[in-house]
Amino acid sequence: MLDPALQHPALPFEELSHTPAFQHHVLAYGHCVLPGNEPPWRDTGLLVVAGQAYSVFARGTLGWSARRPECHGGPRFHLWARVAGGGTIVNLREDTDTFIAERSGRLELGLYMGLWANPQGDLASGTQAYARLTGALAVSLLVWRAAPAAGLAALLAARPDLACLAAERRRLAGAEPPPVGWEYLLAAGHAAFYRSGHTPEGLPCIDFSGEDDQGILVRAVDFPLTPATRLAWRWRVEAHPSALAEDTPATHDYLSVAAEFDDGRDLTWIWSSTLAPGHHFACPVQAWAARETHWVARSGRADFGQWVSETRAVHAEVAHAIGPPPARIVRIWLIVVATFQHGRFRGSVADIRLYDEHRTLQVL
Repeated sequence: MLDPALQHPALPFEELSHTPAFQHHVLAYGHCVLPGNEPPWRDTGLLVVAGQAYSVFARGTLGWSARRPECHGGPRFHLWARVAGGGTIVNLREDTDTFIAERSGRLELGLYMGLWANPQGDLASGTQAYARLTGALAVSLLVWRAAPAAGLAALLAARPDLACLAAERRRLAGAEPPPVGWEYLLAAGHAAFYRSGHTPEGLPCIDFSGEDDQGILVRAVDFPLTPATRLAWRWRVEAHPSALAEDTPATHDYLSVAAEFDDGRDLTWIWSSTLAPGHHFACPVQAWAARETHWVARSGRADFGQWVSETRAVHAEVAHAIGPPPARIVRIWLIVVATFQHGRFRGSVADIRLYDEHRTLQVL
């Protein structure tokens, strides 16, 4: 049974639609409810043209387990959008977000649970996981005639009590692209908590800070994987998203640096809250288990707040934890996950290097 409150429009766009500000700035609007147990995708009935902006406003929660009510996710975790007919999928970075249509067509909304197979939103992991989801998301959409920032300001002038409009105006004003040279991994979606920064010595670093969120930054590299290959970096953790062992599906909140190989697998070196250094395990999230392996590089709180250095013998640790090593490293990842226990995180990463006896590649 859906929450009756979700059956009705989450926002009073119907009332606003009669105001001059709305008619001047908004071309079309709509509302729909997405039950968690219905796999993507759903047609919203709204048309956009290439280059047109649209905003999404969502609320609600999807439960992942009837036995564990603390296991749940909201719009930031589950809600994605696309333009039908081949448009690239996009995810909400907050409970509100604004996007630019890359092509003309009908807007669709989808709930993500598993793994995407491609940037067009086909599922690689099938639809079985949806059957256990409970709850729903209520979603309202605005298709703008021109600049969304001006439209949001005008609508807020007419209805200053609408917190969702104010939230999206703040988010839009403070939005930043990913650090130069890095991009977000599609499987985890875009995030908003990574920032370019500097170490106390003035070296470039990437800072991360947030709560109940996740994001994987990746940078393409091309480096041979041999017994001499080393991956080195410095990091500082001030707040860890987990106080429990990260090797279970319900507690898999972690911070890590990872290497992706030319066979599609990756090994991530985590700063664990409790697990012993050297412990390694396949990702406990079923959809990721065949792809990702975790290795505990550092553990506990003793070094919190300090810059500490890591150097990993990649070839040897891949051979030990995964099997016969592949030939090359193709991407470096920065990973933050805090969506299982909904905790806070804060830290920085700097001076990421790949090297062997012949060469050094400065990644960050």
